[in-house]
Amino acid sequence: MRAGSIGGVIVLIWLIIGAIAAGQRGYFADDEATSCAEVGTVAVTIVAGPLNYVGANPKVDCDVPEPSQ
Repeated sequence: MRAGSIGGVIVLIWLIIGAIAAGQRGYFADDEATSCAEVGTVAVTIVAGPLNYVGANPKVDCDVPEPSQ
């Protein structure tokens, strides 16, 4: 087996674990994301993967600037 395919499998498992953690936190329960902070928090939680189970609780805070008039 090639090292690249093993790495790909590890990354895939890592992201699946992150998606499970996001689901357990109820991030997929909303029908629609209302802010960039919510979308960012879900994405960072998925990328954090197994780190969610050792105490990581990633949150994203972002402010979208108001359009000028």
